[in-house]
Amino acid sequence: MRRLSLLLPLLVAAPLLLGNAPDPQSVMIPETIRAMLDAALEAGNEADVNTIAKYARAADPLSGDAVLAIAEKWKADRAEQRTQVIRQASFLDLWSGKAEIGGYMTTGNSDTAGGTAVLDLNREGLRWRQKFHAQADYQSNLNVTTREHYLASYEPNYKIDDRAYVYGVAQYESDRFLGYYNRYSTSIGAGYSVLKTAGTKLDLELGPAYRHTEFTDDTVQSSLAARGTANFSVRILSGLSVSQVASAYVQRYNSTLSGTTSLNAKLIGPLSAALSYSVQYESEPPVGSVSTDTTSRASLVYSF
Repeated sequence: MRRLSLLLPLLVAAPLLLGNAPDPQSVMIPETIRAMLDAALEAGNEADVNTIAKYARAADPLSGDAVLAIAEKWKADRAEQRTQVIRQASFLDLWSGKAEIGGYMTTGNSDTAGGTAVLDLNREGLRWRQKFHAQADYQSNLNVTTREHYLASYEPNYKIDDRAYVYGVAQYESDRFLGYYNRYSTSIGAGYSVLKTAGTKLDLELGPAYRHTEFTDDTVQSSLAARGTANFSVRILSGLSVSQVASAYVQRYNSTLSGTTSLNAKLIGPLSAALSYSVQYESEPPVGSVSTDTTSRASLVYSF
């Protein structure tokens, strides 16, 4: 009996000594950790699943490995399901995005009206990412138009790996108060996701471009240019985020610098409130037009 009691620890430890770790499925996970893991899996929140697996392993390596195995299998199954959905989807499927609208009107001592509308669409494929952006700003004072800005762009990305990609972009703009009736821009180049976490994102793009501009003084310019963009966003608190989008077209003639800073606060469900401030600079505007134009917006945003 005594010999058996001395051999028992060796029998228990033998699988570990021989490199045969226990099956994660057979390891008992503490009830509190299992309940949190099941809740995160049910909610489909990958960030929470990763956090639970991380701290479970630190608290108890044996059961922590079992939690990690369950989490990894869940993520692998989820990725495979998404891959199948993408492969079977048509081009019109799987689009997500947001619609933003804001406006104001005053009467009495002053008679002004203004409005803004923004639509952003994104589609993530296995190799291709599609991005569409449209924006319209309008303002009048005493029935006289004082601002009228329109912009639309389409940008396909070919993903080389998880961070690097090749982009192409086509863009149309119109803003007679900044000095041009029509501006057409195209560009191809390289992009890279410098930061890519659950709460922070930074994408940089750089490449050659071509622009054709029809100015309000009847001047027409067509020229090669260099294009660069930076798209940064960070989540400050749960439901509160800040973003900064900046772009530059540098060319022999008129160059353009623009940037928009936004503060977004989640309200309820898919609705959120947004405050933004935009600046656009034209280096050589026509006579009678100023170089810099700014716009402040307060709007409601619907995400889908």
